[in-house]
Amino acid sequence: MHVSAAMRELVAGRDWLHVVQLPAYSPDLNPTEGVWSHVKRSLGNLAATGVDHLAAIVRNRRKRIQYRPDLLASFVAQTGLTLDPESM
Repeated sequence: MHVSAAMRELVAGRDWLHVVQLPAYSPDLNPTEGVWSHVKRSLGNLAATGVDHLAAIVRNRRKRIQYRPDLLASFVAQTGLTLDPESM
């Protein structure tokens, strides 16, 4: 359960909400790490002309991922976590 008394009370008041305490830093359990790893691999041989150019390319890569639900699901699956509260 959460460490803060206020947050514990908030969670306890919502029967639909299931909270799992994770380690403070757990990149293996964070699907975002997979997303950024995927984006960074696509930038490997890129020669950006400036920060604005690089930012535009990263936005474009993120947008491409957004339309690939199978890829997004793989980032979650890689963590070993599930979105199904019944299996927790």
